[in-house]
Amino acid sequence: MTGTEILLILGMAAVTFGVRYLTLAALSRTTLPEPIFRALRYVPPAVLTAIIVPNVLLVEGELAVQASNAPLVASIVAALVAWRSRNLLLTITLGMLALWGWKAMTGN
Repeated sequence: MTGTEILLILGMAAVTFGVRYLTLAALSRTTLPEPIFRALRYVPPAVLTAIIVPNVLLVEGELAVQASNAPLVASIVAALVAWRSRNLLLTITLGMLALWGWKAMTGN
């Protein structure tokens, strides 16, 4: 790793920390209205959805809604397990098994 890369990483860390720290410091001195707290509860699921959905539905930049799309099949299995069991460990385990099993069956 070169000195330029280290400086770049340190600079990105400083900017990320600074933006978050300033926001949290400013908000710690005020009381936010209840509607904002209710709205903030939806941020983690929205961010997680924004990260996961493109990885599940896109294969090499193309929409792939077909049975050969192993991540899509595994996601459906995981969603059903999560919905029925409400058990995170079981959901992750069965989702991964579904992914690996489907890849093995389809040869992907």
